[in-house]
Amino acid sequence: MNFEIPSYLDKNNIGPYEIYLEQVERVTPYLGKLAYWVETLKRPKRILVVDVPIHLDDGSVAHFEGYRVQHNTSRGPAKGGVRYHQDVTLSEVMALSAWMTIKNAVVGLPYGGGKGGIRVDPRKLSMGELERLTRRYTTEIGIIIGPDKDIPAPDVNTNPQVMAWMMDTYSMNEGKTATGVVTGKPIALGGSLGRNDATGRGVFVAGARAMQKLGIALEGARVTVQGFGNVGNAAARIFHDHGAKVIAIQDITGTIYSEAGINPYEALAFLKEHSTLKGMPGTESIEPSSFWDIECEVLIPAALEKQITEENADRIKTRVIVEGANGPTIPVADDILSAKGVLVVPDVLANAGGVTVSYFEWVQDFSSYFWTEDEINARLDRIMREAFDSLWDVKERHNVTLRTAAYIVACARVLEARALRGLYP
Repeated sequence: MNFEIPSYLDKNNIGPYEIYLEQVERVTPYLGKLAYWVETLKRPKRILVVDVPIHLDDGSVAHFEGYRVQHNTSRGPAKGGVRYHQDVTLSEVMALSAWMTIKNAVVGLPYGGGKGGIRVDPRKLSMGELERLTRRYTTEIGIIIGPDKDIPAPDVNTNPQVMAWMMDTYSMNEGKTATGVVTGKPIALGGSLGRNDATGRGVFVAGARAMQKLGIALEGARVTVQGFGNVGNAAARIFHDHGAKVIAIQDITGTIYSEAGINPYEALAFLKEHSTLKGMPGTESIEPSSFWDIECEVLIPAALEKQITEENADRIKTRVIVEGANGPTIPVADDILSAKGVLVVPDVLANAGGVTVSYFEWVQDFSSYFWTEDEINARLDRIMREAFDSLWDVKERHNVTLRTAAYIVACARVLEARALRGLYP
């Protein structure tokens, strides 16, 4: 790899950032004169690591490790979520911020890439502890975030309530209400209609467009979904609403299958009531590893990164993979799937619905004028379709995968901005 590993990463185990670096390496030959600036893409602009101490309910003090990474701001302020997870690492947050740079450029949003995270299992904290954690973290990263600098949003294990706390904390420190500092907020605090299902809706629009290109009928198409959080369940519901048949769902609580189809609305209700998918009437529980053997037309990985690897890629029997998660497919698995003729709609396009509606929210907050949900969905659908079609044209022209096409388009847009701005001082 043509990249000097920085001292803060383990050379022997770079982590998720290595996936991103390899993706950039693959696309460099297509960048022409802009390849002169390609090293810009390999290094985050700014990394902030913070200590997050809070009082626990029992009176003790606990310390948590927090991150905020701004990968690139050549095209606008950084934009990206905040995740609370016990396995968050700096490499992971770096990779996620870099993918946000690519994602924003793919769909033409005036943002760069950012991402944040705290190493914490939020299930072990009370609501009060979560609020104190969020407020302290926001205060610690407050020196680099802002409506025109870096705009956080929800991600894994964060939600509109967490965004409300972040917005309020930042506003109190600034001495004025700044609704535009975060997106994904509750509607009552300047949030946008359509935001909750936006990522899943984008997965559907991109997946349906891919099916159309391949001549696969949506009605009756078999869909399998890994991950049944916000993205997975929204995508499952929208595919179901358009006549597709969800035949398997996998999450951390179990894997269920039904050849006749699973109603995702009923699955979500069952999960909320029983805290597990296992035992849902009309379905059978199968081994988690068997999920990858199920024959289907559309597979949606909507959990975490590095789920499709060289160990399971060759077992996958699908026509289209639509990446609802960030980085679910490692590069060597990409090659295996491409050789098998599986079309992969990459994360940087497929799950861009969330950041697109976040952009709509940010615009609405600045103008103090809010759109209807139909207006938002129509604008989202148009942006996703146009982005898909532009990538498809590049894919056909260069005879490359859709992921490589996405990186050709995005990297060229980012590096053109870098070249035009030059270096200061």
